[in-house]
Amino acid sequence: MTAEASPAAALFEVHMQAEINGDLESTMATMVDDPHLLNLGSGTGGQGAEGVRTFYATRLIGQFFPPDVEFIPISRTVDGERLVDELVIRFTHNEPIGHLLPGVTPTGRRVEMALVVIVGVRDDKVAYEHIYWDQAGLLAQLGLLDPAGLPIAPHTADQLLSFTRQS
Repeated sequence: MTAEASPAAALFEVHMQAEINGDLESTMATMVDDPHLLNLGSGTGGQGAEGVRTFYATRLIGQFFPPDVEFIPISRTVDGERLVDELVIRFTHNEPIGHLLPGVTPTGRRVEMALVVIVGVRDDKVAYEHIYWDQAGLLAQLGLLDPAGLPIAPHTADQLLSFTRQS
């Protein structure tokens, strides 16, 4: 079975589509009764059904995935308990994005960032999501952090895509 054809991958696709469609109830229906979600770059997320529901309702569902969002898959690893996606996401920061940039006013700038999403699966539902990205690089792309003199690489997503094209 390929990673794309696995039950975990099919579940995650349904989960992501519900998020993109802005459907809170369908998103929550893909999850176990006691999920957790952590966005490690911003520290946002939730624990337990109510914590995750509140996070989705106030920081993600219907508030992100602008019309120009683009998801570029790099790799996917799946086993019976976990799915790991490596991807690049592109979008224009034209609206508040509570899960990535809580409290940050839209900058109008174009963003290209690499993410790693780890999804735990239990009882054929999403048990958790751990999402990693380079927050300093994102802030530098948006002009909110000066990378001069700091070990910050704002354009690593472009490097990742370049390496991927070469392999």
